[in-house]
Amino acid sequence: MAELLCCGKTITMDNDGFMSHPEDWDDCVAETIARQEGIEHISPEQMAIVRFMRSYYAKFHSFPILNYVCREVRQSSRCVFNEFDNPEIAWKIAGLPKFDGVHFVKLDGEHFIMEDYC
Repeated sequence: MAELLCCGKTITMDNDGFMSHPEDWDDCVAETIARQEGIEHISPEQMAIVRFMRSYYAKFHSFPILNYVCREVRQSSRCVFNEFDNPEIAWKIAGLPKFDGVHFVKLDGEHFIMEDYC
C-alpha cells in the first residue's frame, strides 16, 4: 500500500496506483493521480470521461464499453483513447478500484480488450 498526499488529506493507494477507498475521491485527487500518470492538467473533456466512469461504476459495478462512454459524454467514438491513451489510466484517475485478474491489452495501437491474467 502507498499513500498519496492531496489537498491536505492522505489517500491510500494500492501497489498498482488504484485508490483503496473510492469514496475519498474528489477533483483534487483526480488532478493528483493524473499528474502521477503523466497528465499535467485534466481537461474538461477528460474530466467528463472520468466523471461518467464514476457514475457508471456506481450504478453497475463494472467497466463501461468505451464507445458508450464517448457517446454519453458527447465526444468522438475514440475519446478515451484520444484523451488517455489507455482506459486504465482514466479508471485510475476516476479513483475506482482495480479489477482483480483483468488488465487492458492494446491490440493494434488503437483498440483494447480486457484480458484475464494469472
